[in-house]
Amino acid sequence: MKKYLIATTFLAGIGAAGFALADDDDCNVAMSNWQPREAVKAMAEAKGWSVRRIKTDDGCYEIDGRDAQGREIEVKVDPGTLAIVEMEYEDDDDDDDYGKSGRKAAPVGTLAPPDNGLFTPGSKPVVKQ
Repeated sequence: MKKYLIATTFLAGIGAAGFALADDDDCNVAMSNWQPREAVKAMAEAKGWSVRRIKTDDGCYEIDGRDAQGREIEVKVDPGTLAIVEMEYEDDDDDDDYGKSGRKAAPVGTLAPPDNGLFTPGSKPVVKQ
């Protein structure tokens, strides 16, 4: 009897922990309060995005397309308010999410290497002790 009680308690604890660890980027909006897909598309086009696909994921709208600069994007949108819940640039290797991380990569070609001789083409490295 004790074994069954211990097993039941253990399984109930695991279930509660799984519920507590649910993603915070899920949307919990009743279907009756959802905006239509046309509104999602209009919002995206107003931001200069080209929409390839709109689908639902985790209770949110998910937009696949390109932003105004031509980068591939994947955006989760709250279906009731059309607020951006999460935004990813598909070419990011480190999966930084817009809004979750304060870091943004510098655009390519905008920063010059330091003028210390380390990045001069044809130069050999020098080891100082």
